[in-house]
Amino acid sequence: MALTLYFHPLASFCHKVLIALYENQTPFAAHLVNLADQDARASFLELWPLGKMPVLRDEDRDRTIPETTIIIEYLDRHYPGARPLLPQEEEERLEARLWDRFFDLYVQVPMSKVVTDRLWSRGEQDPRGVAEAKSVLGTAYEMLERRMAGRTWVVGERFTLADCAAAPALFYAAIVAPLPESHARLTDYFERLMGRASVKRAIAEARPYFHLFPYKDSIPTRFLQGAPVAD
Repeated sequence: MALTLYFHPLASFCHKVLIALYENQTPFAAHLVNLADQDARASFLELWPLGKMPVLRDEDRDRTIPETTIIIEYLDRHYPGARPLLPQEEEERLEARLWDRFFDLYVQVPMSKVVTDRLWSRGEQDPRGVAEAKSVLGTAYEMLERRMAGRTWVVGERFTLADCAAAPALFYAAIVAPLPESHARLTDYFERLMGRASVKRAIAEARPYFHLFPYKDSIPTRFLQGAPVAD
């Protein structure tokens, strides 16, 4: 198989690429990376020395592609499916890229700060940094509430790269900083994302690893239930 994705099912950034692959039913080999295993870690670092997942390997083109946005754009260009994830119209394409970056930088990054802080010992924790991260999430939620007025997806009426970024970012962010009850449009958008088949599959595949998530006790019950999604 030409494409191999190096990933971990629990990682939110990995979900972003998995959702893109599942949207277009793109064939790929899944290579689960266990960074806690010394040999597996060493092997992955040979492929991508920065050690960040996911990474896509395309044997047919002898290319190693890191970074989620670049991976999805690469797939859209070289392995297009029935559902292009980058709009053809230039202004909409720019909007998709903008909101993709928004979810990565202003939802994923602060969410990750809150999550990883819980892994540190008491003397190493950063309460001020966590408070600032939650403040950024609050601002992002307000911006999204305004953005989703009259919209089905972040960029118009089609599911795009930006929505691939939104689903895992909001899934994990809503666990550590629940969506405000006053944000009805954002909540509706969240529910549309969670109902998407590609998103449901990524969450189902992560379910066996939820016990490793530092906020596992805060995961809503509905996401802990259900059978694994078949290939």
